[in-house]
Amino acid sequence: MKKFLVLILVAGGITAGLLNYHFILLDNKIKIMKKITMTFEDTYVDARGSKKLKLLLKRNLVKAGIKQALDDTKKAIKK
Repeated sequence: MKKFLVLILVAGGITAGLLNYHFILLDNKIKIMKKITMTFEDTYVDARGSKKLKLLLKRNLVKAGIKQALDDTKKAIKK
């Protein structure tokens, strides 16, 4: 019974993380950003290469601060 309860708690924690955070794969790191709304939409985002421009068209990502994350990545690459 204890194992089942632990399993339920872990699954609930993972689900809460997936609902509340964007996990963005950038060229040189992974950025975790708080979501504006609780959805599974755009939980994992691949922002490598030329895919960055498409991300600026997604309202939820823009509100969460994707532009700032992309700007930080550009600065880190230039150094």
